[in-house]
Amino acid sequence: MISPADPPEGAGVRGPGLKLLAVTACPTGIAHTYMAAEKLAQAAQVLGHEMKVETQGSIGAENVLTDNDVREADGIIVAADKDVDLSRFAGKRVLVVGVAEGIHHPERLIDRVRSAPVHRGDGAGAGAAGPPGAEAGRERGVLYKALMNGVSYMIPFVVVGGLLIAVSLALGGHTTPEGIVFHSSFWQTVNDIGVIGFTLMIPILSGYIAYAVGDRPALVPGMVGGWIASHGELYDSEAGAGFIGAIATGFLAGYAVRWIRKVTVPEFVRPIMPVIVIPIVATSAVGLFFVYVIGRPIAWVFTHLTDWLGSLTGTSAALLGVLLGLMIAFDMGGPVNKTAFLFGAGLVSRNPEIMGMCAAAIPVPPLGQGLATVLRRGLFTQQERETGLAALFMGFFGITEGAIPFAAARPARVIPANMLGGAVAGAVAGLAAVKDSVPHGGPIVAVLGAVGGVPMFFVAVAVGTVVTALATVTLMALGGGAAPRMPGAVAAAPAVPPVPPPVPGGGATEAAGGASALSGHLTEASVRPWLAARSKEAAIHELAGLLAATGRVTDPDGLVAAVLAREALGTTGLGEEIAIPHAKTDAVSAPVVAFARSEEGIEWGAPDGTRARLIFMIAVPERMAGDEHLRILAMLSRKLMDPGFRERLLSAGGVGAVV
Repeated sequence: MISPADPPEGAGVRGPGLKLLAVTACPTGIAHTYMAAEKLAQAAQVLGHEMKVETQGSIGAENVLTDNDVREADGIIVAADKDVDLSRFAGKRVLVVGVAEGIHHPERLIDRVRSAPVHRGDGAGAGAAGPPGAEAGRERGVLYKALMNGVSYMIPFVVVGGLLIAVSLALGGHTTPEGIVFHSSFWQTVNDIGVIGFTLMIPILSGYIAYAVGDRPALVPGMVGGWIASHGELYDSEAGAGFIGAIATGFLAGYAVRWIRKVTVPEFVRPIMPVIVIPIVATSAVGLFFVYVIGRPIAWVFTHLTDWLGSLTGTSAALLGVLLGLMIAFDMGGPVNKTAFLFGAGLVSRNPEIMGMCAAAIPVPPLGQGLATVLRRGLFTQQERETGLAALFMGFFGITEGAIPFAAARPARVIPANMLGGAVAGAVAGLAAVKDSVPHGGPIVAVLGAVGGVPMFFVAVAVGTVVTALATVTLMALGGGAAPRMPGAVAAAPAVPPVPPPVPGGGATEAAGGASALSGHLTEASVRPWLAARSKEAAIHELAGLLAATGRVTDPDGLVAAVLAREALGTTGLGEEIAIPHAKTDAVSAPVVAFARSEEGIEWGAPDGTRARLIFMIAVPERMAGDEHLRILAMLSRKLMDPGFRERLLSAGGVGAVV
């Protein structure tokens, strides 16, 4: 056994019969989490070790490791592609790898954990710093996961703040030349509470990016840095630095903390390092650096940008509308957006057409992203679709920040789409000489009577919204769908609900769970011993036809389209000659599962390069997406990791034997 004070770092643990722990997690919390858990448990059993595995889906952890488990463990394997808190493993040998390593090389990991470094308890999570020998390119994943961590914590602040502001404007606001004011103190208070939510949004984003990079000591400098970024008066900027500045301060704070940790200090100072020394030094360094080094150049840039915009008022209205629309949509409430908005607001009494262009562009990013989640539901998860509905609501009330979760998750696709739609809306409003007499935007200002040229204002907003939505889904489709995201962020697939952990010797229990999960969904009518198809798309069509014969498919073409859309998000080829194409779609009236084998194997893009010979297709109605669908998928992912089970399926003689 390893005790916290004993072994020198790097010393191996010898002898059979080790007591090992593992944590598996992937960003979407679905098949790979459980596949890695099953593989590790199987490898440990074969090698004569005892292993308990904690699985972390995006709905939470299952089979959680207790303090006693950790105290008695000889080593801990963390196979994760998301941030995992390692602080509970202080004094234990911890090996941190990607989840794919747990699937493909479990025996190697068990061997490596014998000589893994002892975790000192002041390090970051699994996503922050791998052990020596971690795979190349991991730092890029660290940056992305840190960004997604910040986004996931920011989303509730965007939604709560935006919706409270929207409700207060709709029910208690009226327009004046100075802007929208409120009929009563009650609605003013509701609005103020919403503004607090928006005010906290930027520090939260920055703070939790820093937390993912530098762990708890980075939280304070990250949040303080985000507050500074959002309050431009600290560095002579009216606009501030918005969410782009928050991303910068988040990473600055996180890496500053990691750098400070490397400084050698006397033994008596170490206990106060994470709670006093590191937060104070990092907060001061990040804050002063932003105020005196980054902030002032930002102020200079945006002051001169405002002056330049002023010089364009005599040029083509369409050109100015394009420029203002691009700026409004670029950073959604950030400094570029605020520069354009302040320019329009400053001229609202003399030239309301300028504010009209801004007002038309302001709602386009959230409305466009919300419309995209409606047009191509298969490209978005349930959480993203819910965020899309909130974005539509916020867009109506002129809250551009409603699109920030989408932009932060996929900046390379969403920001260009937003800018394209914003430019179109601004140009149409400019050509039509739309006027806005209050410094606010979105359809709400037209409803409240502040807009001149209402029909063309709505045309501008509608055209811009459609352009943004179409551009978003097109860029996502061309880019292979959505990139993986962190839990809570705006994820390519839903999370797996709790299922029993892999337990050596638990075959009977698992078999019973499998029978229960497939009960009534897979029958002899939905099994084909051998596929005629030779390609992935042909196999999907053939399996969809098989499911149609069950009477539970109301729209065969819709089912095929939904399955292909899911494939566009990322292959469902799991390796080990397995593929599990699946879809949540109202093209089926009840959950249904098909199974077929391919004699030669079909290229399915599996990570291990194997061709799929065992192919399951799962389809469930949208209303059951969070229950049956995930239970079936989790069971199959785990059960198919058993080589004996796969061999029995391949060698089964006929339909009855397969079932």
